[in-house]
Amino acid sequence: MGPIKTADYTPVYDADAHICEPTSVWTEYCDPEFRDLILRAGLKPDGGDTVFVEGVANGTSAAPACIPGAFGTDVTWDDIVPGSYDPAARLEVMDDERIDAALMFPSLDLLAGDIKRADVAAANARAYNRWMADFVTEDTERLYGMGVCPLQSVDAAVAEIEFMAENGLTGMTFRPERYNGMELYSPEMDRVWSAAEDHDLTVAIHGSFGSKMTSFARTRYSNQFYVHMVCHPFEQMASVMEVVASGILDDHPRLRVGFFESGIGWLPFWLDRLDDHKETMGHLVPRLKREPTEIFSEQCFITMEAGEGDAFAQIADAGLAHTVVWGSDYPHYDCTFPGALAELEETFDQIGRQHLQPEVLYSNARRFMGLS
Repeated sequence: MGPIKTADYTPVYDADAHICEPTSVWTEYCDPEFRDLILRAGLKPDGGDTVFVEGVANGTSAAPACIPGAFGTDVTWDDIVPGSYDPAARLEVMDDERIDAALMFPSLDLLAGDIKRADVAAANARAYNRWMADFVTEDTERLYGMGVCPLQSVDAAVAEIEFMAENGLTGMTFRPERYNGMELYSPEMDRVWSAAEDHDLTVAIHGSFGSKMTSFARTRYSNQFYVHMVCHPFEQMASVMEVVASGILDDHPRLRVGFFESGIGWLPFWLDRLDDHKETMGHLVPRLKREPTEIFSEQCFITMEAGEGDAFAQIADAGLAHTVVWGSDYPHYDCTFPGALAELEETFDQIGRQHLQPEVLYSNARRFMGLS
């Protein structure tokens, strides 16, 4: 049924929500020959909770990061909350939280870049995408799904984009790190960008901590405090630079790209720095034809969380409020639950930008999702 609506009601879209993959993804939705090889959560022989990648325990338990308030505890994947994997239960959570529609991202499969074998990565993505396609059928006007894109193989990625489009998914997601060393602007990636554009699928670059991929964080740190501080913003800053400065968006003018769950405070500084570099060093990136800020303004999006009011005000003052969408991050450990929307409303009141709240919660999200 959803939230009660009045004549002046503006629907609320959660543009960065998550699910937690149930065991059926690897026991039922995966092709049989790959069921022991794709990403799965389970117990090691000694009983400890872990993630298995290509049949090998990676030594990390994902469960504490995927349950509200559970980080640092001894929970296992069996403890994930129903609202993270049962679509009916999720709709109840959304009703309680006054959320009309949500765009669902993976949790365990944020680690899909750790898979080395291209065939396993393709099977992993297909299993997840089959399950997500079924998940959203519970209510196609409120539940929207992002599919996993297996960049370990461009051929597999293009095939999976076609599957996503044919099966009702809203878009595709992959990590900001490099898959087998492939840059976002490499010639072979053009097939991926073209497929996303041709099928009108939204692209969201979404990282996480816990991955074993080569990254800014992992080449320097092992302490999870440092890793988590660095992994989200540093990788996304690099992704913005690569996507904007390389000419990808000029080549694909109908493409929509989001840079998710990395904070927003760095964006004005980074775009200003990109603009300055175009002026002084633009000859080194000849495919960059327009101002980076202009390109970002027209085709890119970024997610804010509830407490980022001062940063949002700065972005609004820069004329970029239309690029910002909101994400609850539910059910991850550091989400505000219950009450993420109430916290966001309070934030808009504190910064005096209440008139922009409907834009962030509704119109921006729908444009990002290709719904308007």
